[in-house]
Amino acid sequence: MKLVDAIERYVEYISAERRFAAGTVDNYRRDLSDLLLFLEPCGIDDTAQLTAREVRAWQMEHMERGEAAGTVKRRLATVSSWLRYLRRMGWVDTDIMANVGAPRVPKRMPVFYKQSETEHLYDAGLFADDFWGRRDALILRMLYETGIRRSELTGLKESSVDFGMLTLKVLGKRNKERLIPIENELAHNISDYLALKRQTVQPTEWLFTGKRGGQLNASQVYTIVRRYMTALSDADRISPHVFRHSFATHILSEGGDLEAIRQLLGHESLSTTEVYTHVTREHLKEVYRNAHPRGRTKSTK
Repeated sequence: MKLVDAIERYVEYISAERRFAAGTVDNYRRDLSDLLLFLEPCGIDDTAQLTAREVRAWQMEHMERGEAAGTVKRRLATVSSWLRYLRRMGWVDTDIMANVGAPRVPKRMPVFYKQSETEHLYDAGLFADDFWGRRDALILRMLYETGIRRSELTGLKESSVDFGMLTLKVLGKRNKERLIPIENELAHNISDYLALKRQTVQPTEWLFTGKRGGQLNASQVYTIVRRYMTALSDADRISPHVFRHSFATHILSEGGDLEAIRQLLGHESLSTTEVYTHVTREHLKEVYRNAHPRGRTKSTK
């Protein structure tokens, strides 16, 4: 089978059958199209011609460009998933990726906002006293209090909120739904926001709307978070996703159950959630070093 056709079949498969998010499908298509462009000068245009040698050469080209190990590893994961699909369909006979080693990626701890920083989200004077200020406040509080992803937040509809059951219905990765409990105060914030929304903007099913109307997009959420958190936090990175890390880290530091956090975040594997145990451990060490008299004494020696 021609490589270009094999790529299109796979893209259609992950989009229509696996129901991957549109952004994920685009990333997979870009990675595979990049591999295709690399193979063209070599005269390789059929799945029967593809071997581990070509994949390794493609990998090395990206590494020699100075591309981050994590990005190269992600590209290889795309190719590996594609080739597994081709083998299952009978278009490739061998396990090509068995002879391709992925680069080691240095383990990075998730960045999170301090609790003293997130407390400022509830300062009355931080946000403008109009609809847009109320919207921004609710966006930041929901990111922090529910741990939802940016894409999940923008996908919320007014019907996603169950005020009777105090739950939020979230559509996560691969269109998997989950229910997140919300506190009374947050429910009241949402209710007040909706009342003001109906007086201010054109009717829409989306919970959050942009100033031009319609569904709020991901880049607008990023801008809103940067606007406020750059002034409030000294975190190494400022983004909506840092709220997700903060949500998990703060719950765990208060004795929260790891399995419950996994379900709230929508992680498929507990191993993904376990990184937060390392974060809280390192955070406790830092608190000790900075606050305990013996910790300060030892750090100066």
